[in-house]
Order: sequence, then structure tokens, then C-alpha cells
Amino acid sequence: MMNRCAKHHRRSIRLKGYDYARPGIYFVTICVQNRECLFGNVVQGEMQLNAAGEMVVRWFAQLENKFATVQCDASICMPNHVHFVVHNRGSSVDGIDVGADLRVCPVSNAHQRLLQPRRTHGSAPTGANDDGTGVGADLCVCPVPLSQIVQWFKTMTTNEYIRGIKQKDWPRFSGKLWQRNYWEHIVRDQSEWDRIRDYIHNNPAQWDQDRLNDRKTMVREPVCEYSGENWRV
Repeated sequence: MMNRCAKHHRRSIRLKGYDYARPGIYFVTICVQNRECLFGNVVQGEMQLNAAGEMVVRWFAQLENKFATVQCDASICMPNHVHFVVHNRGSSVDGIDVGADLRVCPVSNAHQRLLQPRRTHGSAPTGANDDGTGVGADLCVCPVPLSQIVQWFKTMTTNEYIRGIKQKDWPRFSGKLWQRNYWEHIVRDQSEWDRIRDYIHNNPAQWDQDRLNDRKTMVREPVCEYSGENWRV
């Protein structure tokens, strides 16, 4: 009973009071379960993707096709984790442009209502293709929670990885492909955005010093503080 209760009272690593459905720019890190290196290797400071790593990169690019307000930015698939930046843009609602706001503060109730999806009377959502893409996919036309974006990415990559195990003899994983949670950072300004892009670009060259390359100190999620920048992992 104690274990079950603890499971349902885990400390959230999200920013308290912040609405992750609001437009904004987000830096995301997702780790492979147990930090298994399933996506390739770093050779002389450059990431060499295997077939599974190439699959992960393809599904990241598909975020823009699944979610109409998502714009993919910098990304890197490392041997046992991925870093990426997504811009969850606003849309025009009743002639009002709901654009990205880099200022971090909880949204008002009025703003929350403005971001709610609207459907015409009697309309029904379209069905997505089996692979989650293509004509007929259920495109989200308003900003969606970051957790939903990440969950879709995890689901699609996991499903294809399982097919790779069955059809292409990819290495098996234990339990789940991805760790239960993910780490995110809300990008505050252009300077921070530029530094994060540089960090992602240089990640393979820093692999030997990367905390996620150290499997001796297992953690469920990356820590928040690293070299004075709280978005680094």
C-alpha cells in the first residue's frame, strides 16, 4: 500500500502554476530507459546514427504534421537520449493573434478560454492514419500541452522500435523504450534560445563529459543545475 501511495504522490518536475498549453518555446530532453545506448554511437565527436536513431529523427520531424501549431527547431539524437526545441505557436482566434510569449507567468482564465479548441456544430474530428501522419491525420489547430506532444512522440517511436525488433532484429529494451518522465525548460529570451541551440549542436563533441553518458549514477530524470545554466543536462 505504501508503494502504491508513493507512486501517486511523486514530486512534479514541471513549473508550478504554468500552463504548458500556452504558446511558447520549449527545450525538451527525453532519455532511454536505463540509459541504454540504442540509437548509435559518437565517433570522434560526431553522432553516427543507426537505423533506430534515424527513425527517432524522422518522428521528431513529424511533430509538425501532427500538431498544426508546432514548429520544430534544433534537435539532436544521442546514443541514449534526445534533445529538441519546439515552438508551440499561437493561432488566430476570432481575429486575435495568439502568439508566442516568452515571459514566464501563469495564464489568466480569459487567456485559457481563448486557447480552447473550437468546433462547428455537429462536426467530428478526423481519424489519423495508422502511422499518425498523412492526409486525414487529426491535426491539432490550437496549442496543445507539451506533455501531449512528448507523449505522442514517445508512442510513435516506441511502436516503430518494436516493429524494428520484430522485423529488423534491433536490440531489445527492458520494459519501456523511454523513461517515464521527461525534462523540459521554458525558453525565456533570444539569448537563451541561441545558447540552447549551440548546446544541442555541440552535444556530440561533449559526449565524454555528458552526464547522461554516465550509467554508474542512475537517475530517473536529469537534474536541473549544470554549469550554472539550469536548462543544461
